[in-house]
Order: sequence, then C-alpha cells, then structure tokens
Amino acid sequence: MRICVLTWRDLKHPEAGGAEVYTEQVLRRWAEAGHEVTMVTSRVADAPAAEFVDGYRVLRMGGKYTVYRQARAWWQHTGSQKGFDVVLDMINTVPFQAHRWVKGVPTVGFIHQTCEEIWAINTPWPASTVGRYLLEPYWLRDYRDVPVLAVSASTRDSIRRFGVQDVTVVPEGYEPPTIENLPAKEDVPTLVWCARVVDYKRPYDVLEATSRVRTQIPDLKVWMIGGGPLLEQLRADAPPWMEVLGFVDQDEKFDRMARAHVHVATSVREGWGLVVSEAAALGTPTIGYDVPGLRDSTRAANGVVIPPSPDALADWLPPSLAYWREHPFAPLPYGGAHSWDTVATEVMTAMLAKAGLTATPVK
Repeated sequence: MRICVLTWRDLKHPEAGGAEVYTEQVLRRWAEAGHEVTMVTSRVADAPAAEFVDGYRVLRMGGKYTVYRQARAWWQHTGSQKGFDVVLDMINTVPFQAHRWVKGVPTVGFIHQTCEEIWAINTPWPASTVGRYLLEPYWLRDYRDVPVLAVSASTRDSIRRFGVQDVTVVPEGYEPPTIENLPAKEDVPTLVWCARVVDYKRPYDVLEATSRVRTQIPDLKVWMIGGGPLLEQLRADAPPWMEVLGFVDQDEKFDRMARAHVHVATSVREGWGLVVSEAAALGTPTIGYDVPGLRDSTRAANGVVIPPSPDALADWLPPSLAYWREHPFAPLPYGGAHSWDTVATEVMTAMLAKAGLTATPVK
C-alpha cells in the first residue's frame, strides 16, 4: 500500500510526546512490512526538509500554524500525483481537513484526544473561549461524515459529542524496557509523578495533596519527573521531602518508577496516558484522575481511578500506599496496553476497512 500520513509534528520536534511515539512506532512497522509510507509534517530546526526515518519518508514543511496550508499546497502540486491509496489525517486540535482537498483518494481521520478544558489552560482569554466553544466544535463537526480512528473509548465518546459518529477504537501500544531484575522498592513510602511540568498536567495538585498527607505518612517521599515551563517555579515551591528532578534520561526514569510504590497521574485529559502503562510494566500501580484517557489507561493497568481533585488524591494516598506496600503490585505485560506489532496490525486493518480497501495485515 502507498500511505500518506498528515501530522503536525514528528519525533524530532522538541515538543513531541506520546502521540508522536505512537505514529512513529506504527509507521516503522508498516514500512518494515513493505508498505510505502510518507509522513508530511512541520519543519524542525536543524532537521532536513526530507529524509527517510526507519524506512518511511518524512517531508517537513511549514511551522506550527502553517503546516496545514503547506501540506495542502504540497498535495495539490505533488502528492496527488504519487498514487497514494489512502491518506491518514492525524487530528491534533487544529485539523488538516484533508477530506476537503484530497480528491480521488479515501481519507481516514485519527485522533488521540480532544482539547476542550485544555484551551483555558494553554491559551489566554478570549482566544481560549473562542477555541473551546467555537473553533474546536466547528473543526470536529467537519469530520461528521469522515471515518475516524481513536485510541480510547474516552476519546471516542468525546468526539461523538461533536457529531462524529463513525469512530473505531484502536489499541494503545507500549514496548516495555528490557530489565532482567527490577530494583527493590524504596524503604519508605514513595510516590512518583512523571509528565511535562505544565498547567494541564496539574503538578501542583500533587504538591497540595502530599502536603496534606504528610501528617499521616511523615516519611513520605515524592519524586517529580519531567521538564517544562513550570519546572523552576515548582522547584522553588517544593518542600524538602519533594525531589523535583526535571528531565531525566530513560534509564533513570524507569529506575525511579520501578522503585516507587505508587505512580500518580493528574492531567486534565489525555488520549491514553502512556506513563501509566510504563509504570505498570515496571510493577508500579497508578492512582489516576477520572478524566478522559487516564481513566482508560489506569483501569487497563489495574490501578485506581479517583475524582480529579487534590482532596480525593489526599484521601486515597494513605490507604493505597499501605495496601500496595503490603501487597506488591506485579509487573503487568505491556502495562495494560498492547505490543506495537499488534497496534500496527490493528490500525492498518481498521484504516483500510474504513477506506473501503482490502486489508493487508502487517506481519
């Protein structure tokens, strides 16, 4: 198959996250299976405008806001002549709306999460109000007649509220690290939080909740992992028993996750919440907020879903920590997610089925 994938950024982008990991893992396996895959995405400083990455072609054009227009121009002048069988339109808040300008080739949408509440956190007023109540509903309603793939039941339910009815849920993937012997748990109750230090991940909920429970768990230790614009402020506000590590390499990240007794996830919303799967695969359960995406990954990882508030987190931490210290959590295969081989196969099958093409499973 000849497949064109439109997405706003690739793994070389400095703000790449879980959605970009997902895309790279799937496209790499499609290329290995012999499919001809082209990704169209935005430019990255010091990255070439065109290159092959893990067997698939990456074309970079435009910036954060102009990649959509550039991709359309590329299609009209070049892409439409390449004989593509299907176009996969990755919707990351601002959509490509490929179904409007790709003619003669079926298009399938793909969405990890909606923005909704995040508008108010990431965008100043009044743009946040315009984005949440006018732009995003308008953009998503435009896909009401387009088949769409989603990575969780929560995302499916969210986009259905905007009138998108033809939604197929595809699995989330994870490739656990190869660690022969997991490190022992810490001697004292230890909590780990791992995310970008930004408002919508709500790191200060952890600070507030753990400050309250220190009277019940005086030897509680907290590790905050991740970089971001609020990092230095969080470091300044952190009490002595909270270690704000910032960005760490993968080895240290996994080591800390494995040594902690509980992982906490406090985002406003997620497409899935890959960090939950990472922790579960290392033998660390999650207390996750009951919000789209996190509720899916936390339940799949046999964790605990709680109301999204510091009060609830403070209530649940003492009994959960006591229980999991007494009854160690066994590492969960793929952290409750699926192997990337399975994901690549199922996404290919679903995409081609929705495009009305003969499915060719990835081997």
